[in-house]
Amino acid sequence: MDKMLKQYLDRAKEIIGERTASEIAHDNAVVEALNSGLSLEAALSMAGQHHPGEAIQWDSSNISDIAAHYDYLKAYDQIMKKLQMKNRN
Repeated sequence: MDKMLKQYLDRAKEIIGERTASEIAHDNAVVEALNSGLSLEAALSMAGQHHPGEAIQWDSSNISDIAAHYDYLKAYDQIMKKLQMKNRN
């Protein structure tokens, strides 16, 4: 299982890429807003207000790609939280 977990984490790092602390804060704000029920557009707008240097511009040509990115980050966040809880026990 440890080998599979390492492979997942390595692949997730490739997909997510290197991010600055500010980018992580923005992404976390978007994910939190999505988890609270906001639409993607509202979540991006709210996160952009709190982290203007990381604000994302979207339109009909790129919103699907942005949605896929944040769907992945939401799932990744849930997995990481479960792993942290498992490691506490």
